[in-house]
Amino acid sequence: MAAVTLLLWLFVAAAGVVEVFGADEVKSSNIKYHEGLTREDKWKSIGHKGITLWMTGLSGSGKSTISVALEHALVTKQPRPYFVYRLDGDNLRFGLNRDLGFSPEDRKENVRRVAEVSRLFAEAGAIVIAGLISPYAADRAYAREVHANASLPFLEVFVDAPLSTVESRDPKGLYKKAREGKIKGFTGIDAPYDKPESPEVHVRTDLYSVTQSVNIILEKLDENGIHLQTTFRPLDENERDCKAPA
Repeated sequence: MAAVTLLLWLFVAAAGVVEVFGADEVKSSNIKYHEGLTREDKWKSIGHKGITLWMTGLSGSGKSTISVALEHALVTKQPRPYFVYRLDGDNLRFGLNRDLGFSPEDRKENVRRVAEVSRLFAEAGAIVIAGLISPYAADRAYAREVHANASLPFLEVFVDAPLSTVESRDPKGLYKKAREGKIKGFTGIDAPYDKPESPEVHVRTDLYSVTQSVNIILEKLDENGIHLQTTFRPLDENERDCKAPA
Protein backbone atom coordinates (compact mmCIF):
# COMPACT_ATOMS: atom_id res chain seq x y z
CA MET A 1 0.00 0.00 0.00
CA ALA A 2 2.90 2.35 0.65
CA ALA A 3 3.87 2.04 -3.00
CA VAL A 4 0.37 3.16 -4.01
CA THR A 5 0.55 6.10 -1.64
CA LEU A 6 3.70 7.30 -3.35
CA LEU A 7 1.74 7.60 -6.59
CA LEU A 8 -0.75 10.16 -5.29
CA TRP A 9 0.43 12.93 -7.62
CA LEU A 10 0.67 13.40 -11.37
CA PHE A 11 2.68 15.70 -13.62
CA VAL A 12 1.36 16.24 -17.14
CA ALA A 13 3.64 18.03 -19.61
CA ALA A 14 1.97 19.80 -22.50
CA ALA A 15 3.33 22.47 -24.83
CA GLY A 16 6.30 22.93 -22.58
CA VAL A 17 4.11 23.66 -19.53
CA VAL A 18 3.94 21.31 -16.56
CA GLU A 19 0.69 21.18 -14.62
CA VAL A 20 0.47 19.51 -11.22
CA PHE A 21 -2.70 17.68 -10.18
CA GLY A 22 -3.58 17.08 -6.53
CA ALA A 23 -0.10 18.10 -5.44
CA ASP A 24 -0.80 20.72 -2.77
CA GLU A 25 1.55 19.00 -0.34
CA VAL A 26 4.19 17.61 -2.69
CA LYS A 27 7.45 18.46 -0.93
CA SER A 28 9.98 17.01 -3.34
CA SER A 29 11.40 19.32 -5.99
CA ASN A 30 13.98 17.02 -7.54
CA ILE A 31 11.46 14.71 -9.22
CA LYS A 32 10.31 14.21 -12.79
CA TYR A 33 7.29 12.46 -14.27
CA HIS A 34 8.29 9.67 -16.67
CA GLU A 35 6.06 8.99 -19.66
CA GLY A 36 5.19 5.49 -20.85
CA LEU A 37 2.36 4.12 -22.94
CA THR A 38 -0.22 6.72 -23.82
CA ARG A 39 -3.64 6.57 -22.22
CA GLU A 40 -5.17 5.89 -25.62
CA ASP A 41 -2.87 2.90 -26.18
CA LYS A 42 -3.82 1.45 -22.79
CA TRP A 43 -7.52 1.92 -23.42
CA LYS A 44 -7.28 0.45 -26.90
CA SER A 45 -5.56 -2.66 -25.55
CA ILE A 46 -8.45 -3.42 -23.18
CA GLY A 47 -11.26 -2.20 -25.44
CA HIS A 48 -12.80 0.54 -23.31
CA LYS A 49 -12.03 3.86 -21.65
CA GLY A 50 -11.27 4.31 -17.99
CA ILE A 51 -13.83 5.96 -15.71
CA THR A 52 -14.51 6.44 -12.00
CA LEU A 53 -17.90 5.77 -10.44
CA TRP A 54 -17.96 7.57 -7.09
CA MET A 55 -20.55 5.74 -4.95
CA THR A 56 -21.63 7.99 -2.09
CA GLY A 57 -24.36 7.56 0.49
CA LEU A 58 -25.12 6.90 4.13
CA SER A 59 -23.91 3.79 5.90
CA GLY A 60 -26.40 1.03 5.11
CA SER A 61 -27.66 2.68 1.93
CA GLY A 62 -26.35 -0.21 -0.18
CA LYS A 63 -23.10 1.17 -1.60
CA SER A 64 -21.09 -2.00 -1.03
CA THR A 65 -23.91 -4.33 -2.07
CA ILE A 66 -24.51 -2.48 -5.33
CA SER A 67 -20.77 -2.06 -5.97
CA VAL A 68 -20.17 -5.81 -5.68
CA ALA A 69 -23.18 -6.59 -7.89
CA LEU A 70 -21.99 -4.03 -10.45
CA GLU A 71 -18.52 -5.55 -10.39
CA HIS A 72 -20.02 -8.99 -11.12
CA ALA A 73 -22.20 -7.55 -13.88
CA LEU A 74 -19.18 -6.04 -15.62
CA VAL A 75 -16.74 -8.90 -15.13
CA THR A 76 -18.89 -12.05 -15.32
CA LYS A 77 -22.16 -11.10 -17.02
CA GLN A 78 -20.90 -9.51 -20.25
CA PRO A 79 -19.87 -11.18 -23.52
CA ARG A 80 -16.32 -10.46 -22.41
CA PRO A 81 -15.00 -9.30 -19.02
CA TYR A 82 -14.28 -5.63 -18.37
CA PHE A 83 -11.29 -4.27 -16.49
CA VAL A 84 -12.85 -3.29 -13.16
CA TYR A 85 -11.34 -2.28 -9.84
CA ARG A 86 -13.49 -1.80 -6.76
CA LEU A 87 -12.24 0.48 -3.99
CA ASP A 88 -14.28 -0.18 -0.85
CA GLY A 89 -14.06 2.43 1.90
CA ASP A 90 -13.93 -0.11 4.73
CA ASN A 91 -11.41 -2.33 2.94
CA LEU A 92 -9.07 0.59 2.30
CA ARG A 93 -8.99 1.37 6.01
CA PHE A 94 -7.22 -1.96 6.56
CA GLY A 95 -4.31 -0.83 4.40
CA LEU A 96 -3.87 2.43 2.52
CA ASN A 97 -5.97 4.43 4.99
CA ARG A 98 -5.20 2.45 8.13
CA ASP A 99 -3.79 5.58 9.79
CA LEU A 100 -7.04 7.55 9.39
CA GLY A 101 -9.99 7.90 11.73
CA PHE A 102 -13.32 9.64 11.19
CA SER A 103 -12.58 13.21 12.15
CA PRO A 104 -13.43 15.81 9.47
CA GLU A 105 -9.71 16.15 8.70
CA ASP A 106 -9.23 12.40 8.36
CA ARG A 107 -12.35 12.07 6.22
CA LYS A 108 -10.96 14.74 3.89
CA GLU A 109 -7.63 12.92 3.61
CA ASN A 110 -9.46 9.63 3.08
CA VAL A 111 -11.30 11.07 0.07
CA ARG A 112 -8.11 12.69 -1.27
CA ARG A 113 -6.23 9.40 -1.27
CA VAL A 114 -9.09 7.41 -2.80
CA ALA A 115 -9.61 10.09 -5.47
CA GLU A 116 -5.96 9.99 -6.49
CA VAL A 117 -5.84 6.18 -6.57
CA SER A 118 -9.09 6.11 -8.55
CA ARG A 119 -7.57 8.47 -11.09
CA LEU A 120 -4.52 6.25 -11.49
CA PHE A 121 -6.67 3.19 -12.18
CA ALA A 122 -8.95 5.11 -14.55
CA GLU A 123 -5.86 6.36 -16.37
CA ALA A 124 -4.90 2.71 -16.87
CA GLY A 125 -8.34 1.97 -18.33
CA ALA A 126 -10.16 0.54 -15.33
CA ILE A 127 -13.81 1.06 -14.55
CA VAL A 128 -13.25 2.17 -10.97
CA ILE A 129 -16.04 1.62 -8.45
CA ALA A 130 -15.14 3.75 -5.42
CA GLY A 131 -17.59 3.25 -2.59
CA LEU A 132 -17.28 5.41 0.51
CA ILE A 133 -19.63 7.64 2.47
CA SER A 134 -17.63 10.80 1.62
CA PRO A 135 -20.11 12.98 3.51
CA TYR A 136 -18.76 16.41 2.55
CA ALA A 137 -19.70 17.98 -0.77
CA ALA A 138 -16.39 19.88 -0.89
CA ASP A 139 -14.41 16.64 -0.69
CA ARG A 140 -16.46 14.99 -3.42
CA ALA A 141 -15.93 18.10 -5.54
CA TYR A 142 -12.19 17.62 -5.04
CA ALA A 143 -12.45 14.03 -6.28
CA ARG A 144 -14.31 15.25 -9.35
CA GLU A 145 -11.74 18.00 -9.95
CA VAL A 146 -8.85 15.53 -9.79
CA HIS A 147 -10.44 13.63 -12.67
CA ALA A 148 -11.49 16.71 -14.61
CA ASN A 149 -7.96 18.11 -14.47
CA ALA A 150 -6.71 14.84 -15.91
CA SER A 151 -9.48 14.78 -18.57
CA LEU A 152 -10.91 11.57 -17.14
CA PRO A 153 -14.64 10.80 -16.89
CA PHE A 154 -16.16 10.84 -13.42
CA LEU A 155 -19.69 9.92 -12.40
CA GLU A 156 -21.09 10.67 -8.96
CA VAL A 157 -23.52 7.91 -7.99
CA PHE A 158 -25.82 8.83 -5.11
CA VAL A 159 -26.88 5.59 -3.41
CA ASP A 160 -29.85 6.95 -1.55
CA ALA A 161 -32.25 5.70 1.10
CA PRO A 162 -34.09 7.53 3.93
CA LEU A 163 -32.41 7.58 7.32
CA SER A 164 -35.26 5.51 8.75
CA THR A 165 -34.58 2.83 6.15
CA VAL A 166 -30.82 2.61 6.67
CA GLU A 167 -31.35 2.59 10.44
CA SER A 168 -33.74 -0.32 10.10
CA ARG A 169 -31.15 -2.19 8.01
CA ASP A 170 -28.17 -1.28 10.22
CA PRO A 171 -26.08 -4.21 8.87
CA LYS A 172 -23.11 -3.44 11.15
CA GLY A 173 -25.09 -2.33 14.19
CA LEU A 174 -23.53 1.14 14.00
CA TYR A 175 -26.72 3.20 14.10
CA LYS A 176 -27.79 1.45 17.29
CA LYS A 177 -24.43 2.26 18.89
CA ALA A 178 -24.61 5.85 17.66
CA ARG A 179 -28.10 6.31 19.12
CA GLU A 180 -26.82 4.91 22.42
CA GLY A 181 -23.94 7.38 22.40
CA LYS A 182 -21.31 4.67 22.03
CA ILE A 183 -20.12 6.12 18.69
CA LYS A 184 -19.56 9.85 18.32
CA GLY A 185 -19.52 11.78 15.06
CA PHE A 186 -21.54 9.19 13.15
CA THR A 187 -22.73 10.39 9.75
CA GLY A 188 -26.48 10.94 9.64
CA ILE A 189 -26.88 10.97 13.43
CA ASP A 190 -24.58 13.57 14.98
CA ALA A 191 -22.40 14.33 11.96
CA PRO A 192 -23.62 15.85 8.68
CA TYR A 193 -24.07 14.30 5.26
CA ASP A 194 -24.20 16.74 2.35
CA LYS A 195 -26.57 15.18 -0.15
CA PRO A 196 -25.36 15.44 -3.77
CA GLU A 197 -27.24 18.20 -5.57
CA SER A 198 -26.67 17.05 -9.14
CA PRO A 199 -25.33 13.50 -9.21
CA GLU A 200 -24.98 11.83 -12.60
CA VAL A 201 -26.76 8.78 -11.18
CA HIS A 202 -29.33 8.68 -8.36
CA VAL A 203 -30.55 5.27 -7.18
CA ARG A 204 -33.13 4.91 -4.43
CA THR A 205 -32.41 1.59 -2.78
CA ASP A 206 -35.65 1.75 -0.81
CA LEU A 207 -37.50 1.74 -4.14
CA TYR A 208 -35.29 -0.30 -6.47
CA SER A 209 -33.77 -3.75 -6.16
CA VAL A 210 -30.01 -4.17 -6.39
CA THR A 211 -30.41 -5.54 -9.93
CA GLN A 212 -32.49 -2.54 -10.98
CA SER A 213 -29.95 -0.18 -9.42
CA VAL A 214 -27.08 -1.89 -11.25
CA ASN A 215 -28.94 -1.67 -14.56
CA ILE A 216 -29.50 2.07 -14.05
CA ILE A 217 -25.74 2.49 -13.62
CA LEU A 218 -25.00 0.32 -16.66
CA GLU A 219 -27.31 2.47 -18.76
CA LYS A 220 -25.45 5.59 -17.64
CA LEU A 221 -22.14 3.96 -18.54
CA ASP A 222 -23.54 3.23 -21.99
CA GLU A 223 -24.59 6.86 -22.36
CA ASN A 224 -21.18 8.03 -21.24
CA GLY A 225 -19.59 6.33 -24.23
CA ILE A 226 -16.77 4.42 -22.59
CA HIS A 227 -17.09 1.57 -25.09
CA LEU A 228 -14.83 1.42 -28.07
CA GLN A 229 -17.20 -1.01 -29.81
CA THR A 230 -20.05 -2.67 -27.91
CA THR A 231 -22.69 -1.93 -25.26
CA PHE A 232 -23.38 -3.50 -21.90
CA ARG A 233 -25.66 -6.47 -21.42
CA PRO A 234 -28.14 -5.63 -18.61
CA LEU A 235 -28.77 -8.03 -15.78
CA ASP A 236 -31.90 -10.16 -15.86
CA GLU A 237 -34.19 -9.35 -12.92
CA ASN A 238 -35.02 -13.06 -12.58
CA GLU A 239 -31.41 -14.19 -12.99
CA ARG A 240 -29.92 -12.20 -10.13
CA ASP A 241 -31.84 -10.21 -7.55
CA CYS A 242 -29.58 -9.25 -4.66
CA LYS A 243 -31.72 -7.52 -2.11
CA ALA A 244 -30.49 -4.54 -0.11
CA PRO A 245 -29.10 -5.46 3.31
CA ALA A 246 -31.76 -6.15 5.90
